[in-house]
Amino acid sequence: MNHEGYMREAIRISEDGLKSGRGGPFGCVVVKAGKVVGRGGNQVTSTCDPTAHAEVVAIRDACKALGTFKLDGCTLYASCEPCPMCLSAIYWARIPEVYYGNTRQDAAAIGFDDDFIYGQIPLDPDKRTVAMKPLLAGEAKVAFTGWTSKTDKVAY
Repeated sequence: MNHEGYMREAIRISEDGLKSGRGGPFGCVVVKAGKVVGRGGNQVTSTCDPTAHAEVVAIRDACKALGTFKLDGCTLYASCEPCPMCLSAIYWARIPEVYYGNTRQDAAAIGFDDDFIYGQIPLDPDKRTVAMKPLLAGEAKVAFTGWTSKTDKVAY
């Protein structure tokens, strides 16, 4: 299968999700070495999980299939440009290449306005719409201090 074929699979998943009512019209596949290793459709409303976006579901599926939390060497195909959360998940998974169909402007035109979140990210925490309040920083540092001296940690 080629790039277009993988994208068509992501689009097919988005259409299946739309028809089934499991969530929004978004689909995704993760590919490694010419094989689909992860699939995901948006499941936000059916699972009552606001993080169950197509990309996150597909990344979880691929990680489980491959037995790793690093998806370097994989390519992600999404029916829409990833939102800020999904983009972050892509970076955390170390996926080096993403293809997408619809743009975030296309998503905004049908009621999915990720631009609001994109606009919040660069703001200082005290300027964001969600109240961000530091609390017990000294106590929270204990675990961080422990992490720095842990000899058997798995870096990620």
